[in-house]
Order: sequence, then structure tokens, then C-alpha cells
Amino acid sequence: MKISSIYLFLIVIAFSSKAQQNQLQPFSPSGAEMERAYSQAGQLDSALRKVAVNNEIIPFWNADGHSFWYKRNLADRNWEFIYADITESVHKPTFDHTRVATIANKFFDKVQEATKLKFDRLIFGNSGTLLTLKLNGKWLEINLDDYSFKQAKDTSFVNYDPRKPLQRKRSRWEGTPSRFLSPDGKNVLSLKAGNLFVTDTESKAETQLTTDGTEKRPYAEFSWSPDSKNVVGYLVNPKKIDSVYYVLSAVTGTTRGQLKSHEYAQPGDVFTSYEPFIFNITTKKIIKVDTEQIDFFEPQPLHWRNNDNRYYLYEKVDRGHQRFRVIEVDVQTGKTRNIIDEKAKTFIYEDRIYTRYLPKTNEVIWTSEQDGYRHIYLVNTLTGKQFQVTKGDFVVRDIDSVDVEKREIWFTASGVNKKEDPYFLHQYRVNFNGKNTIALNLEQGNHRVVFSPDRNYYLDTYSQINVAPVTVVKRTADAKSIMELERGTTTGFTEAGLKLPEVFVAKGRDAKTDIWGVVWQPSKMDNSKTYPVIEYIYAGPQDSFVPKNFTPYSEMQSLAELGFIVVQMDGMGTANRSKAFHDVCWKNLADAGFPDRILWIKAMAQKYPNADISRVGIYGTSAGGKIQRALCCSIQNFIKLRYRLADVMITG
Repeated sequence: MKISSIYLFLIVIAFSSKAQQNQLQPFSPSGAEMERAYSQAGQLDSALRKVAVNNEIIPFWNADGHSFWYKRNLADRNWEFIYADITESVHKPTFDHTRVATIANKFFDKVQEATKLKFDRLIFGNSGTLLTLKLNGKWLEINLDDYSFKQAKDTSFVNYDPRKPLQRKRSRWEGTPSRFLSPDGKNVLSLKAGNLFVTDTESKAETQLTTDGTEKRPYAEFSWSPDSKNVVGYLVNPKKIDSVYYVLSAVTGTTRGQLKSHEYAQPGDVFTSYEPFIFNITTKKIIKVDTEQIDFFEPQPLHWRNNDNRYYLYEKVDRGHQRFRVIEVDVQTGKTRNIIDEKAKTFIYEDRIYTRYLPKTNEVIWTSEQDGYRHIYLVNTLTGKQFQVTKGDFVVRDIDSVDVEKREIWFTASGVNKKEDPYFLHQYRVNFNGKNTIALNLEQGNHRVVFSPDRNYYLDTYSQINVAPVTVVKRTADAKSIMELERGTTTGFTEAGLKLPEVFVAKGRDAKTDIWGVVWQPSKMDNSKTYPVIEYIYAGPQDSFVPKNFTPYSEMQSLAELGFIVVQMDGMGTANRSKAFHDVCWKNLADAGFPDRILWIKAMAQKYPNADISRVGIYGTSAGGKIQRALCCSIQNFIKLRYRLADVMITG
């Protein structure tokens, strides 16, 4: 991977004069040496592109539920198709690729190499002995016992997407389309000049329900109650989002800059607000809901009690990100009650809030960081009583699905195993009562699972940044391994001359918390010299950013090959650790984890003597680029050390 037009803001920080202490010569390449470095990096890049990696195995399950096929990557960017049958312990190439290529090329009148076959559809039947292919609208059927073939008719089948969970996740951000026709089909809503009208579908009689709406301030966002007796809607006060402006300075055919703009909401802007009302279709009575208007995000879906059309629930995030509520509304009176009312002195990261409503049992599954880590709670929507399902110094990263009948929650978490990287993902299931937690994988590494359609089996792929992936078929009932599908190796990379990245851990600013990162070094490093250090930085609070899956070669390694030691770490203020770790960014984005980064780089230099931390630079994109600019102006506030700034442009 070549580095092209990357601007590095090199900040020379006087941590120490380590190069002199160790009597090592700084790496100061001449033009010829840099040209040679580029050439070597390009050769390495070409060689590594031919090495096969199977980081992601996507199974395409057959109708029997226990057999599937997938594509295996081979060297030189080739691939082959593999057939697996769990109950028969079969794992083999699906067919003779050369014979299938010969047949398919003749039938479809398209030339394809046997190791690069592509089809629009590929289906196996009859225990894997019948292959059906679709390409450019034509269907071909091949008997794999004798490789006889014939034209097939259009084949219908269930297009199961293995990358999506069997049970659809429901998060609070899913929108609900307006239903103007009532559930019983007897009435239909319409808007005229911003006011609400209801029409009887049988008699065609029309009744005007509101009179104070206008086209500039209309009623909108309607939702019927399940019994069709009430409508919930909002009086909307729209506000236009202001624009930001920028100049395009490189436009083909002119030397004049062109002014452009687009909408961009900023803190402090006035947003569209929504004032909730209830409309009784029978009595034509209008009730204003006894709650404040929604002025931050759009109204969320309503959740009605099962067999009880008097109450519904909705969610509200207050502006400022310090309060999240699930609010109950009585449609007969308009009175409200808070079922969940979470407040924070710092902030609530609402993007990671998960809710799943269970109306039959009057419960809601909800995730919260209120105890210091993101965990799962079961809330009684009648009483508001909360039960904490998961507990401990670890983070629930995602809810895969909920089995309502078995009362099980399937989730992904990190940090459960204290002996490994706290960011590594593992999958679990647990009962609603917090008991019978089962780990679906225990092997050290970052895990990704894909379930069979009936969830009786799953493919578990795990790896580390410098440890090749392994994919195993496991049984869901007891997490027992049934069959190993793929076991990767780093041999091809090391034989090509690559030096694999290394994980490094050091204490953060509190001298207690581990800061995790990665170090990339030149593959042909001269141990008699020291190399400047460059950090690839992104310090946004929305996530963590250090790669965890097998990534032997990347942009950072490409940069290292040119004569740098490149590092990346997740300092305090980023996500996926404790709330206290995350809270460092609260009203403090300028911190960007620099106190942790400085300590980490100092500690790294103790292990890697060729790292010259008197020459440290950073580069990044998006927020990483903004950090560069901020650092140029205020680095003394962060490190209180002298510095000088140089711009370096690397092109290739």
C-alpha cells in the first residue's frame, strides 16, 4: 500500500536526547536512500498483495440447515469454493473448478479463469451434488457426480444473509413510517394547510380535528393506537439548519474558487421542535400531552402496552446529552410518568443505548453505563423497577438478538477475560435473570460469529493483529467445536520480508490504567540507527480505533517502510472501556488523550531502542487532522515542552 500525498505535521518534542545516550546515529536518509526505500516498499507491497488472508468467512447455508459453502481466498488473489457439511464432518472443495469453468464459459459465453469464478447466484442441492448457477439472467444446472449439465429454469430460494442476525435488532433509532390509514381500516388521516382531518372510509364523511396548524407550523408525525381509537401527533415548529461554507480551489477549467455550502447543525443552534398531542377519533377530543416538547432529534417510535391501548411509551434524549428517559403517556388524560430516567453529571452516550420492548410481559431490555460500565438491564414498564442482567468490570458492546420465548439475550462484550486485550470481542448469551451465562468462545483473540439460520451452529473466526485467523464451526447449545474450517498462517508475510506489527501496553496518566496500542517498524531496520516516531491519530470519543483483527500489512506499515516507527493507541477519552475512561473527553475534546499518549511513547522507547522520541510526528484524517492543527497552536498546554514545527510531504 503506497502512501500518497499524506501531510505529516512533525512535532519535534524534547522528551530526551536518547539518540546521544545510546550512541545511535539518527536516520537521515539522502535522496538516493529515500528512492531506494520507496522501491523496496513498492516491491514489498507487490509481494504481500499475493498472500492469501481469510479474515472473514461468510457461509451461505443450504436448506438443510447443516451444510453450507463459502469462498476461500488463495495466493495471487485467486479463490476457490468450499463445501462443508457439519453432520457428515465433510469439508472439501465444492467441485472441480476447471471442469465447472469449462462448462460455465461455454454455457454463459463468458471466459473466466477457474480460480476466479464469479456468478450472480450459486446454489447447492441434493447433499452438495447438484450445482445451480445464475449469470446474466441465465440459469445452469450441473450434476457434480458426472458433470452433465442442462439449462435450468428460474430458481427461487431463500436468500439468507449470514451477515445479519436471525432476529432483527430493534434499536431506538429505527424510524416508523406514518400510517395514515387506521389499523381497522375505518378511518384515514389527511393534512390540509397544516391541519389534521379524519375521513370515514365508508361514509366518506370528513371531520377537521385541528384549526391552529399552518403550512409553516403544521401538525405531523402521526401514529395510530392499535385499537384505532386514538392518534398521537405533534405540532411541529420547523427550523432550517444553517449552512457552512467552503471554497473549491481546484476546479477544472477555471482558476477561480467556487463558493459552496451545505447544512450543518452546530451546538447552540435552534432545532425543529415537536409538541405532542392525542386525538380521540370518536369524541374528537384533543389532549395536550403533559410533557415538554421534543427539541433534540425527531420523535421516536411509540410502544403500546399489549392488549391495553390506554398507555404508550416513547423515548426522549434531552439536549446536552445528560438525560435519557422512557416516558409513559396516558392517552385518556395526557399525564406522563418516567419509567426510565437516567441522568449523568458528564454525558450519556446515546448512540450506544439499546432498547428492546417486550409488550407481552411489560418489560424493556435496556443498556446503560450507570454503574460505570455498559451493561444490560431488564426494566418492568409497569413499576419502573430495574434488574441488572450483566455485571462486572467489562463492557457490553452490542446486543445481537433477544430470544423472547427462552428469555435469553445474545450479546457481544469485551474485557471479561482480564488476561487479554480488553478490546477483544467475545460473544455470550445469558438468561433474563442474569443466570446461566454461556461464553460462545474463549480462545484469545478478537472474535466474530455468524450463526446458521436456525442458530443451532455458528462459525467463530478469531485473530489478533499479528496472529492469523482461525475459523471453527461450533454447536450453539454447548459452544463445543465441531469442525475447523480455516487456520491462517503468517508464513507468507514473513517470507516476503515483512516485519509484523507488535502490540504494546503502557500505563496512562493515572499510573493504573493500561493504554493499548500497536507499533509498526521498518522491515529492513538498521539497528545501528534511530528512527523518528509517527503516530497515526484519531482520538474521537465515538469509538476506539486501534485495529484488533489480523492486519499484517496496512497504511501504517507502508509508512514505516520509508524509515519511521509508526504507532497507534487509544488514549483516555475514547470509547469501549469504562465510563470513567470515556468521561475524560467531557467538555475536554482538546485533551485528545495526549497525557496518555506521551507516557505511552516514552514507555515504548524503553522497549524499542531504535525509536527516537526527540523526533515525534502525528498524522491523521477527519478529527485526526483537526488534532494536528490544534497541536500546532497549543502543544505547550499539553506537554509543556519546547517544540518546533516542520511540514513534511510524502508522495509516492
